[in-house]
Amino acid sequence: MRLRILTVLTILFTILWSTSCRKDFEYAPSNGHLSFSKDTVYLDTVFSNIGSSTYTLKVYNDTKDDIIIPAITLKNGVESFYRLNVDGVAGKEFKNIPLYAEDSLFILVETTIDINDDTLNELLYTDAIQFDSEPFQQSVELVTLAKDAILLYPNKNTNNNAEAIVLYNDELGNPIELEGFILPDEHLNFTKDKSYVIYGYAIVPDGNELIIDAGTRVHFHQNSGIVVQNGATITINGEISENEGLLEGEVIFEGDRLETEFNNIPGQWGTIWISVGSKNNSINHLTIKNAELGLFVEGQENEPEETLTITNSQILNSSTHNLWTKNAHVNAANIILGSAGSSSLLIENGGNYSFTHATIANYWNKGFRFNTALAISNTSITNSNNGFDLLAADFKNCIIDGNSANEISLQSNSQNSFNFSFQNCYIKYNENQSSTENNILYDFEDEAHYPNVILNGELDYFQPFENDFKIGLNSEVINKGDLNIANSTPLDIIETARIPNPDLGAYQAIEKNL
Repeated sequence: MRLRILTVLTILFTILWSTSCRKDFEYAPSNGHLSFSKDTVYLDTVFSNIGSSTYTLKVYNDTKDDIIIPAITLKNGVESFYRLNVDGVAGKEFKNIPLYAEDSLFILVETTIDINDDTLNELLYTDAIQFDSEPFQQSVELVTLAKDAILLYPNKNTNNNAEAIVLYNDELGNPIELEGFILPDEHLNFTKDKSYVIYGYAIVPDGNELIIDAGTRVHFHQNSGIVVQNGATITINGEISENEGLLEGEVIFEGDRLETEFNNIPGQWGTIWISVGSKNNSINHLTIKNAELGLFVEGQENEPEETLTITNSQILNSSTHNLWTKNAHVNAANIILGSAGSSSLLIENGGNYSFTHATIANYWNKGFRFNTALAISNTSITNSNNGFDLLAADFKNCIIDGNSANEISLQSNSQNSFNFSFQNCYIKYNENQSSTENNILYDFEDEAHYPNVILNGELDYFQPFENDFKIGLNSEVINKGDLNIANSTPLDIIETARIPNPDLGAYQAIEKNL
């Protein structure tokens, strides 16, 4: 009896041992029976010599057998610009990769492409991941568009840290520094020939002008931007684009991540900063998007010369403000200030402003927003005891709107001048708001400050949450503009004639193509 039990146990042990050993050592060849999560891995556009994001390919064994993949290689070999990681192991060639029955493995794909031909501005680079060899070879194509670019970045100091630039000294004499560099003379004219990628802050120094030609693309790394110093100037000469989708004539400022998923992520880079003492800056047909602060403009008290003239431009999707001005002198026409995490337009410390046919519409949907689309103050949000004269804040034929009940905030210290007017404007405002009920600044019957305003109503935007503020034919602002005002800006932002029947905002109404 005892011998019989031992015999049975021995047989059971042998069966279990042989089964476990088969799992570890007995594999069938793959023989071309793999399947994949995609036939082609498209890696989004990258800049030359800058690494891509990581992309995933999943490989499936749909059979009932454990298999061995004899080889996983790149068609272009070890010289390929692609890099692989197969189930946690990095390399470009892999041998005898096991894959259990009805299981899968992950392959991660990255690339850094070097365009070493100066005659090329872009290169469509292709390769393939090959599995096994003939006659059972299977492959998945790899495709990436690489763009050549001019890289601008700070030098490193002796401690291998990026150099810092002193912008100015604060009221206590402490230096205000940024990681950045002075733009050399050979880079004071940006052209459309190649894209520009900026690391840190590019400084336009006193006595110099940065000129940016039509069609130029400027990309900023995280915590990067442009600073126009006291005595310096920036001139952006964008042009109307024939193809609204390509925006080939526009100048575009955006982040340096070109992957599709980064198209509408705010806060990817810093700001364009026009410093105190910079005058006669000019911007035409510029698109700024996905910054922390789109455009920051500082001026000087009672400055007769304009700090900035900005026309036919749009600033969108900033994580704080799209346009923040402090005691500046700004003339704006045909501009769009779209969604932002705080006020889309913040005017503080007074100044002198004219906005004609502007669309200021904050439809922020990436979190809570507590500030109105438009906020105007003759003090500072950080120091309400320090007041300045608001010489003028004139809004003509404009739209002030958003996805909150109230989209205008006016704050005066009652000591300095606070001169403002909204002529033939649409204003979204909650008339039952108790906090402003007896505030004379919100007396919309006052013709001196609010001639011909429209409070609330249907604007019939195309896609406001996508920052598309074109208006359809059901909008209540059609033909509500003042003709004399419109004569100074007879074409809208895409050069549609607005005379003789001007609508409010940056766009004339058009029919929606549903």
